[in-house]
Amino acid sequence: MKKLLTLWMLGVTFSVAAQLPPVFPEGMSDTLEHDTRVRTYLPPVRVMWQQNGELIESPEVLLSRGKGQMINAAYPHCVMTSKEGRRPSLLLDFGREIHGGLQIVTADISGKKPARFRVRLGESVSEAMSDITPESGATNDHAMRDFQMEVPWYGVSEVGNSGFRFVRLDLLTEDVTVNIQEVRAIFVYRDLPYLGSFHSSDPRLDSIWMTGAYTVHLNMQNYLWDGIKRDRLVWMGDAHPELRTILSVFGDNEVLRKTLDQARDQTPLPGWMNGICAYTLWWVLIHRDYYHYTGDKAYLAEQKPYLDRLLPWLMEAVDAQGQEHLTGGGRFLDWPTSQNKPAVDAGLQALLLMTLEAGEELSAVLGNEALAAQCRATVDRMRQVVPDYRASKQSAALIALAGLVPAEQANEVLSQDGVQNFSTFYGYYMLQAQALAGDYTGAMEHIRRYWGGMLDLGATTFWEDFDIRWMENAARIDEIVPLGKVDVHRTYGDYCYKGLRHSFCHGWASGPTAWLTEHVLGVTIAEPGGRKIRVEPHLGDLQWVEGSVPTPWGIVRVRHQRQADGTVSTTVEAPKGVKVVR
Repeated sequence: MKKLLTLWMLGVTFSVAAQLPPVFPEGMSDTLEHDTRVRTYLPPVRVMWQQNGELIESPEVLLSRGKGQMINAAYPHCVMTSKEGRRPSLLLDFGREIHGGLQIVTADISGKKPARFRVRLGESVSEAMSDITPESGATNDHAMRDFQMEVPWYGVSEVGNSGFRFVRLDLLTEDVTVNIQEVRAIFVYRDLPYLGSFHSSDPRLDSIWMTGAYTVHLNMQNYLWDGIKRDRLVWMGDAHPELRTILSVFGDNEVLRKTLDQARDQTPLPGWMNGICAYTLWWVLIHRDYYHYTGDKAYLAEQKPYLDRLLPWLMEAVDAQGQEHLTGGGRFLDWPTSQNKPAVDAGLQALLLMTLEAGEELSAVLGNEALAAQCRATVDRMRQVVPDYRASKQSAALIALAGLVPAEQANEVLSQDGVQNFSTFYGYYMLQAQALAGDYTGAMEHIRRYWGGMLDLGATTFWEDFDIRWMENAARIDEIVPLGKVDVHRTYGDYCYKGLRHSFCHGWASGPTAWLTEHVLGVTIAEPGGRKIRVEPHLGDLQWVEGSVPTPWGIVRVRHQRQADGTVSTTVEAPKGVKVVR
């Protein structure tokens, strides 16, 4: 040490790092994956409820912005005490749905031993106040949201990995006093700028646009999930509206390619992605839309071996009369139509037709003209079959988008009974079909009523499913259910999402965000790669709308203003080298 100090005083450079071994053994770093997500710590915004409140002192301390560091000095604490068989509990609200966990900073604990808490995370107040029972539907499926933990004397603990807004804490240890310095949510997300935007003369539409964007943002984790609480999985059908929203708000992102590649690599042919034939079809349609946006032919070429085998296999499912016969996987569109065989049959006919049209286009781009011609011939044959599309709004939408019937004709089905029989997933395609029919005002009203209905019930993200009839006598999800009101989360839901198992943050429900950008702002990519964009607004009943849309070459900004004579004045700012057509 004396020699080292002498060298330092003489100005001799001495590198301690050079004397240490590398952090990882040689070659090991090649196997590591860097997590591009970030962690942010959030305090609760309100203490909603207390049990045995006389055993809790200063709960308002928990609302202060924390430091994440235990402080061994005079400092405000929330003090929870259990005694004589009575245990205190708190319900905290973090203001909006997030993905992540919980941090608890504790100071003095009587007896200087760890204390045990029960933690319950909830997307609704009802879920956070629930027990795991078959009757409630509450589960720990996919993510632990009801568990016990110990906190140390003078220390920091972090637990949890789920989607939630509300947290209930119950002190379980008998005859103990716990000084809690902080309880903070650990918000885990991708730190991305919102390059897209939407502002209009209707604040309700603005809120819906942003809620859809935020819903998908939360699901952009290490892969693109469909839900942050339950079904934290990659589902290819769900990914299509999510892709449309991501490209409208954030532009291209690594999570898209990771997700598409995983679905391909884990599904060797012959085999259906996620075990559902429609989800393999969506994979092709996603690649067509992604190529339109990026113009990345090199990435598309990586899919060529798979496409060259997949497309002929799909065409084998079409008979001489043009009728599809997809077998070997689940025949599924969305949950509300899953028991409606005529709707599913009609929808798959249209979906396969659109997939082979996309296959023709992609094969031509990749230089496989023979395969493109086969796809085109099969599509021509399929156009001779027009199923009964009136079985559901889902099938009517797909039949219209496939061009099997005039969109105006399909819109007669879509406009019946307002938003009755809408669905959060296929609602996007219903809106697309209405746009194709020129019914922009009707589509915007459906957005306000259906997706706006979730906001009226206190949602900060859009749900796995929603039925407008749930609104009747319903309590908000951000309040303790009053006597005589319906607990929406506990009462409703079906199939795999009964009761509190229902996901209240599902990316497939984000469709209005992409739709409003494409049709009301009116900005679309006019040729692959985005060197040409089309601006064609449809204001419906709006007086003005403005916003931005990311492209591979920069951000396009537009404003549309309705004039006194009913015409619309438009201004556009586009990146250099991007041609605007109207």
